[in-house]
Amino acid sequence: MSDSLNSPDRAFPLERTRNIGIAAHIDAGKTTLTERILFYTGMIHKIGEVHDGQATTDWMEQERARGITITSAAVTCEWLQRDEEGIHKSFVGEKQRVNIIDTPGHVDFTAEVERSLRVLDGVVVVFCGVAGVQPQSETVWRQADKYHVPRIIFVNKMDRVGANFASVVKDVHEKLGANAHPVLVPIGSEDDLQGQIDVINKRAVIYSDDDLLGSTYSLADLTDGQRAIADTAYESLLEALVDADEEIGLKFLDEEEITAEDVKLALRRATVANKIVPVVGGSAFKNKGVQYLLDAIVDYLPSPIEVIPAEGTKVDDESALVAAPADDNAKFCALAFKLWSDKYVGKLVFIRVYSGTVSKGDQIWNSRTGRKERVGRLIQIQSDDHKDIETCYAGDIAAIVGLKFARTGDTLHHKDFDIMLEPPAFPDPVISMAVEPKTTADSDKLAEGLARLAEEDPTFVVSTDEETGQTIIAGMGELHLEIIASRLEAEFAVRTNAGKPQIAYREAISTGATGDYKLVKQTGGKGQYAHVTLKVSPNARGKGFTYNNRIVGGEIPKDFHNACETGIRESLSSGTILGYPVVDVHVDLVGGSSHDVDSNEQAFKIASILAMREAITSADPKLLEPVMRVSVDVPDEYQGDIIGDLNRRRGRISEVDSRNGLSQLKAEVPMAEMFGYATDMRSLSKGRASFSMEPLQFEEVPGAILTKLTEHYI
Repeated sequence: MSDSLNSPDRAFPLERTRNIGIAAHIDAGKTTLTERILFYTGMIHKIGEVHDGQATTDWMEQERARGITITSAAVTCEWLQRDEEGIHKSFVGEKQRVNIIDTPGHVDFTAEVERSLRVLDGVVVVFCGVAGVQPQSETVWRQADKYHVPRIIFVNKMDRVGANFASVVKDVHEKLGANAHPVLVPIGSEDDLQGQIDVINKRAVIYSDDDLLGSTYSLADLTDGQRAIADTAYESLLEALVDADEEIGLKFLDEEEITAEDVKLALRRATVANKIVPVVGGSAFKNKGVQYLLDAIVDYLPSPIEVIPAEGTKVDDESALVAAPADDNAKFCALAFKLWSDKYVGKLVFIRVYSGTVSKGDQIWNSRTGRKERVGRLIQIQSDDHKDIETCYAGDIAAIVGLKFARTGDTLHHKDFDIMLEPPAFPDPVISMAVEPKTTADSDKLAEGLARLAEEDPTFVVSTDEETGQTIIAGMGELHLEIIASRLEAEFAVRTNAGKPQIAYREAISTGATGDYKLVKQTGGKGQYAHVTLKVSPNARGKGFTYNNRIVGGEIPKDFHNACETGIRESLSSGTILGYPVVDVHVDLVGGSSHDVDSNEQAFKIASILAMREAITSADPKLLEPVMRVSVDVPDEYQGDIIGDLNRRRGRISEVDSRNGLSQLKAEVPMAEMFGYATDMRSLSKGRASFSMEPLQFEEVPGAILTKLTEHYI
């Protein structure tokens, strides 16, 4: 690689840098694998376990208490390329820098995976050796496809009862359509897991049973049985490489000798091009196979200069494309992919630098706001530990302190570099609830805490229901909102009460009616007099309120016409059934009378309100409920259960479309029946279904439901 891309001051050249993520379904072993990587690279000196709450990258209190990853954690380590047959022969004996992001596996925190994959050059997708491809594995795979991220598969937990490496590889082919080929096959399984077969170099890697930390292993010749496995895997891999890589394809056709180095180089090119996915088997918990996975990361996943350069547009011209090459000498450009509030240093803005360099004290520009801001501090993140650095180079991941106006997805750049990168895309929230502080004294702290958490998490949305006055929080699932409530108490000292948000019902009339009210008050001295006659009739659904003044002959003086209309409009804010707003009604003001002395605007306003109440009561009012348009994507095998559940929720199935084993259901479902749907849907589909919904229309509440609501409000 050319030194012209690298600053002379950087510790690791671009070609010896890897930005990777560890991603998978919950409980596949991502965090355990990350912990082993940190141990074998010398970044930590004691292995922490997830189940003990001691894992380095699970640093949040909520993560350690629950044994799950909630927020993506960034760590940096260095790996010594030891293998004399490695590809980068000029780097044998020199360290590689590996920047790692350990991502959550729970579906409620899928946005953490999304934004991580947006800025990574490669990803290790972890599969359980027993369960194979699980629901969130599919989601992660689709996210990696979306951003064209090269992958390596690590089949973990090969020490577990029922682990089957070949079955998992088959699962990957069938469920994900991936061109996956083993390069390190486990030797044995369950209690008999001994090591790995190196398919390309045709040798065995045997781990010592005496070394429980897995640091001691030896290379050995293959047994006859192991050689048969290696030969079969090698032939399959070579056949795939001949199809995927032109260079090795020509060698094969010309019957030239193909060396182990040729195969590794070809596999690297095919992996970077997303044509082949190497597969490694082992057990992170039992400390077997992680070192050779690290070699595979260096051997097959790309450096920043091997992926397609980041591309954006000009700020004021979306049609003008601009590239940000991985080059220290280019103008600075980075993407802010995550925000975090640190109790010690304040707001951290995590960045991936695509081109140029940024140093402490530099002035940088934000393409979204057009503002310039100063870099107060630059920090290299080690989970929850911080290390100050002077400069961040192209291809690096770091955090900036001192940016007041940055948001997730912002492009930060040199003042002379007109570029805006595409931000990561986040799904809309699927569940919401009302929240209030347990004490009124905490109201301000609650507002501040919610605002800070919403700034950090693009899938967490805070809003105020204008009709009910409730604070509504929305997120990706009940666990997501539960964690939010926990963080409010732990980080902002705010305890909350939470519950379902009130449904915004409406009321409407179904027939025409007349309202007539005469207000007469005489209390000695000047009294009050107003007489109003009006007619109401139903409007078409969605048309709203319309009004005609049909007064003739001065029955109501013109001075009071506006007061009548004001009273009529005000009366619509509260209906006669349960007090919800009245919609879709037409009103004609047709008559009335006045008194020369006692009539005034206030009297006519009150008379109009009471005349409207009489008319609406006589017009057979109905209660309306919001109905949502719901779309559910579900594997065919769970279609019946999902349809049955939607029917139970008073849903009407409007369309069923099935293709490639996946059904898309479209239905119209009352909003009141959709609370808790995300959890129930995932339970019915074993986590493999997803849904979206949007407001459709208001419809009449059935009599039985109205009776229950009336009893509740009474």
